[in-house]
Amino acid sequence: MSFGNHARRVRDSGLPHQRRVSALRSCVQLYRPLGFNATLSYLESKAGRFQSDEAALLGALDVIEASRAVLRVELQAYAATRREAKRQGRRSPRAEDANPNLQFRWYWYAAPQEAARHALWFWWRQRFPRLSLSDAPALSELSECVRECLDAGDVLTEAERGLLGARLKGLEQQLPTWDLLHVMRHIEVASGLR
Repeated sequence: MSFGNHARRVRDSGLPHQRRVSALRSCVQLYRPLGFNATLSYLESKAGRFQSDEAALLGALDVIEASRAVLRVELQAYAATRREAKRQGRRSPRAEDANPNLQFRWYWYAAPQEAARHALWFWWRQRFPRLSLSDAPALSELSECVRECLDAGDVLTEAERGLLGARLKGLEQQLPTWDLLHVMRHIEVASGLR
């Protein structure tokens, strides 16, 4: 079933509340730029306890739909830009061009820095304690970057962003899993590097 069909079920006041919550979770399953659990946590932080509150449930749906709507606009603009570039003979996109087809898996549209900080907080609180830092030396470096980013909030200076960016660039090839690369991307967005 599509995102729109699940969203209609969330809005259907004739359905039991738990089925509507389940429909919201299905929306998140289809669009989860922070990861499934982190996206649910972010929605709860923005809208309230949607598991038991009608207004919070509709608010959470509004938040996720707003991000998804911005993504859709970005995808359409990117497609138009690529069509024009291809007409001009540039068949391959440039590496420095932002590609929403690649970044929507880890980038929250509409409030990227705030969402990235929440994703980092969620990772630090939920996932990090279960990792063994001795398994991969890059994990301790990554955890330091997360801590620095969370401690600084959105007040990193240009020099601090430069140092953080250099550290992350060195880590990219050393991280053992795709999830940890997502954490790195969240650091980049939260600190203003992307």
